[in-house]
Parts: sequence; structure tokens; C-alpha cells
Amino acid sequence: MVGRSDPERIARKREQIAIEAGRLFGTQGYERTSVAQIAAAIGTSPASIFYYFTDKATLFRAVFERDLPATQALVARHADATDPLAAILAIVDELAQQADEPGASGLVVELLRRVEHDAELMGVVARTAQTVNEGLATLIARGIDHGAIDPTLDPTQSASWLQSIVDAIFLNAESGRSRRSELRRTVLGYLIPPSTTSPSSISLSTPD
Repeated sequence: MVGRSDPERIARKREQIAIEAGRLFGTQGYERTSVAQIAAAIGTSPASIFYYFTDKATLFRAVFERDLPATQALVARHADATDPLAAILAIVDELAQQADEPGASGLVVELLRRVEHDAELMGVVARTAQTVNEGLATLIARGIDHGAIDPTLDPTQSASWLQSIVDAIFLNAESGRSRRSELRRTVLGYLIPPSTTSPSSISLSTPD
């Protein structure tokens, strides 16, 4: 067992457990997934799982707690982009990448079922959503200033709408089919002024 004096190894182990738990919660559902199943999937014991997480609810929250630092890093990478529209496309595309993974839509459904009954979980999700909203709103405002984005749009409301589109990708995910190219087309159609055609510099294809 990892000693408590080794925070890096503890963090790596928590990450490993959270990743496997997320996969099982997404494919089997929260209620049908036991801690024993999660432990077996990573080759450890339930007692080891409880060493890192207080209970199953805490473990479920940890699946989504992973999103916050990743989202902060994503927004920070594009915060100073010279092309705000391209930066927005890159952000929404990366946010939607996980929708291509098995169980992604199931995990979102389980989140929706549990979030209203778990204030801590709601706080985790809200902080991540706020990070995305603020990052996108800033880029939208800059894009409006540059003349690349429809000036009639409200940046904060538009950022929320883009988040809703990404959420829809997860809820409508199909195994073996990526909708990220469709997502990019939808985002471009929404943001670009009606009298403007899609800039040739913006690729509509989904990046590898």
C-alpha cells in the first residue's frame, strides 16, 4: 500500500481508480457498479479503494473533479490566441473528445441523476462549467472586436449556448460515430456574422 507521505503516487493511484470508475459508471450505471467491481478492474481490493476514497459517492465525484484542472489548462492554452474563432473551435472540439469514448453518454446520464442530490457534486460541475463559460465568453468578445464573430451576440449567453451544444454531443453520442465535425460546423454557423462565409483559414475537419 502506498504511504501517506508520497502525495505524487497517491495522486496517480487516485487518478487510475477514478478513470476506471468513470468507465464502469458510464457503461453499467452508478447503482449497478460496485466498489468491488472497480477494485477488480484495476487489480486491487475494495479496502484499497476505500483507502483513497471515503465511499462510492466520493469516488463518483472524483470522476468529475478530474475535469476542472484539465479544463483550466485547456482554457489557459487558448487564452491569448491571436485568432479567437479558431481558439473557440479548438476548445469545444477538445471538450467533445470524450464523447467518442464508450460509456460517455451513460456517464452524463448518471451525472444528471445524481447532481441534484449531491451538493458537492453540483459544486464540482458548476466550477468546471464556469471556467469554460468565462474562457469562451472572453474569446467571443475578442472575436466580436476583431469582426470575426456576430456583434449581435452576447458573449456570456453565447458561451452558455456553446456549452449546451457540447453537452448535446455527449447525450447523443453513438458508439463508433464521432459528431465533432458536425459540432464545429454548428459552432461556426452560430458565431459567424450572417453576411460572412466561413473563413478559409478555419478547417471544418476534426483534428486528429
